[in-house]
Order: sequence, then structure tokens, then C-alpha cells
Amino acid sequence: MSDSEDDRIVSADVAGDDEDKIEVSLRPKLLEQYIGQTDIKNELNVYIQAAKQREESLDHVLLYGPPGLGKTTLAMVIANEMEVHIRTTSGPAIDKPGDLLSILNELQPGDVLFIDEIHRLPKVVEEMLYSAMEDFFVDIVVGQGTGSHPVHFPLPPFTLVGATTQAGGLSAPLRDRFGIVEHMNYYRTEDLEQIVKRTATIFNVEITEDAAHEIALRSRGTPRIANRLLKRIRDFAQVSDKNRVDLDIVRYALKLLKVDGLGLDDTDIKLLKTMIDYYNGGPVGIGTLAANIGEETDTIAEMYEPYLMQIGLIKRTARGRMVTDRGYKHLNIPIPDRKK
Repeated sequence: MSDSEDDRIVSADVAGDDEDKIEVSLRPKLLEQYIGQTDIKNELNVYIQAAKQREESLDHVLLYGPPGLGKTTLAMVIANEMEVHIRTTSGPAIDKPGDLLSILNELQPGDVLFIDEIHRLPKVVEEMLYSAMEDFFVDIVVGQGTGSHPVHFPLPPFTLVGATTQAGGLSAPLRDRFGIVEHMNYYRTEDLEQIVKRTATIFNVEITEDAAHEIALRSRGTPRIANRLLKRIRDFAQVSDKNRVDLDIVRYALKLLKVDGLGLDDTDIKLLKTMIDYYNGGPVGIGTLAANIGEETDTIAEMYEPYLMQIGLIKRTARGRMVTDRGYKHLNIPIPDRKK
């Protein structure tokens, strides 16, 4: 990730240890407390209740979608609803089969193992997961040379919850072993309003309805960004001697933070204007864009592009990315005659 991505207030990534602690404190514990993703919640509620009635572990769950939408939180909610413990790790943290075996060995029957960024698991570790997920055992070879011998490790039934921003990055054998696959979508404005008001209550901050609505509009459909904006706006309100967060302080703060009415910041604007100024609005390849704005292709594909596509400012074509008419209008740039 680039330095500029770390600095973005509208980035959906967790920015540091302090923010991570704050995010944990804001997380709901149960499905009924979890705001948004209604269809997924309703489905999971059925699967969880059925598994508990049969006294079985929940089937393996794959959660995919852009960052900041609550995949980690939902994994913890699943564990709470199943009344079991959860062990959390990430794909890059599991270097070798021994690391995975150590984690699996600590699980109790029914426990949840959450692997974030599961698409980044090393291939040798991923292959070890196949038998662990399907038949609850792993086979490893102990020793070297003529003294080596296979060892069979039985495992307790457990639930693997995998999270990824790149569902297409998972191999078919791994993807097929998940019985429950859920796509997490960007949040509706009304759901984000509820999240902002809930967070304000936890922060012990009074907030007006129109202020909560304005923050929701500019949060890129992402709860993590909504909470981050509220945290920063709270600082502006405090320094301005305001005893509540109102619409005026929200607009003032977000103007200084350079977050526009759709939640776009300078990097988003730079990307759109690069496409317009240098490539006539596209089509242009993502590699070319990345070189022009000084970002990595993965950062553009995972962090910027999904939201810009969701709100209709850019679109993908067989020849590359293009700025839409709506994108031109948002920037107050005349729409070109594309028939020429």
C-alpha cells in the first residue's frame, strides 16, 4: 500500500493500532445488533439456528467484498451466536503448514477460525486446508530422509470463516469447500445513518439527524469510513466549542478534510481527471492509470475503483476503464461527443 493510501481519511483500511482498538469497541456482538447486510443476516440466522439445533458446527463461510464492510465483525458475530470461541489470523501470517497446524491444534469442537485475506495463503498451506475443511484431519510428514514418516492429525469439527476482497483470487478447490458464500455489498445511506448515530452514542456525542445523514452520504457506503469521519468531525466540534455535531460543523470539517458530497477525496479526483485530461475519458488500462497517479494497480482495483463504479462515475469495458457522463457532471466538465 502506498503512503497516500495510509493518509486517506476515506480509506477503508484500518489506519493503526489506536483505530483498531476503537473499531473493536464499536463492533456489535449479535446479529440483531448488526446494522445492514439484511439478506446475509437473515440467511446466517437460519444456518446458525439449524446448526445449533443439530448440535453441529456451522458450515464453512466465505465473506467477500470491498474492505471496511464488516467481514471481521460478522465473523465474530457468528462465533458469538454459535456460543463458541474464535481464533483470528490472516493469510499473510501463515507462512508454512506448521503455522496452520499450530492454529488448528488449539481449536475446540465447534470453534470458529477466521482467516482474513484468505486469498493470500501460500499454496502449500491452502492445500493443507482442503482435508482440514472437508474431513477434519491433516496429514504431515515428520522427520527427514529415511527417518521421515507420515503423521495423521485428527481435528475437532470447526468452522472456517474466510474473508477476502478478491474472491476471484481464490482457487476453485478452496472456494468449493465453503458451504456458505456471501457477497457483502456497500451499505445503504439509511443503514449508515443508524451506524453513525450508534457510534455517536458510544462516543457520548450528541448528533443531529441531518448531520448523521450528511456523514452517511459521504462515507462511500462503508461503516469503517463513517465511523472515521465522525471521529474526526467530533474533534472539530470540540475545538469549535460546539456541544453537539450539527450539519454546519459536518460541512465545515469535511470541506477542510477535502471529502466532497459523494465521499470522493483528492486521489479519486486525480484518478478521474487523469483519465479525462490525458486519455479523453478512456478507455485506459489500469496499469497505465497506476503509473500516472503513482499508485499500485491492486490499490486502484481494491480501494478506488469499486466505489467509483458503484456510484456510476467510471465503468469497465473490454478495452479499459472509462469515465461516465455522470463522472463528467460530478466534476463540472463538459461531456465530450463520444461519436467523434
